[in-house]
Amino acid sequence: MVSRMLGTDDFVSLRDAMDRLFSESFALGPARAFWSAAANTNGSARANLPLDVYANDSEVIVIAAVPGVEPDDIELTINQNTVTLRGELKNVASSEEAKNATWFVHELPYGKFQRSLTLPVDIDSGNADAIFEHGILKLKLPKVASAQPKQIKVRSANAQPAPQIEATGSKPSES
Repeated sequence: MVSRMLGTDDFVSLRDAMDRLFSESFALGPARAFWSAAANTNGSARANLPLDVYANDSEVIVIAAVPGVEPDDIELTINQNTVTLRGELKNVASSEEAKNATWFVHELPYGKFQRSLTLPVDIDSGNADAIFEHGILKLKLPKVASAQPKQIKVRSANAQPAPQIEATGSKPSES
């Protein structure tokens, strides 16, 4: 049996390797998975779409980056509180313009993508609005009335409830 003590150089190289692994994996955040799909063997991959999602008092806003996709090629579905975006990025290499070309670099991702997101609030899908501009899809999803914040008047424990007025407009009789 051979036993060997690890020296400081071994730990430093392991630490460097781990640092490199994490920096390469998370360097660009969620967008890295989308943009690095071409790093796979043939460039195609089911990739996650980078999203921004926020809410205000009345609605939830979802912003998706879908460069290179036409608005008619985006499939958007809402089922209860789950929003799903589907589409496909075309392969530039298969375009008419690129036929018989000599390729030096081919890194742009292509292939089908899908992203589903379940929202933590109830939304009114019947009044949802989707706007597409410059490769950015913006969804406005109104919250249902019960999910919107309400302000409740606080009254003192000593305060008497307001007297009830009858339909005739006279004061209630006192017994």
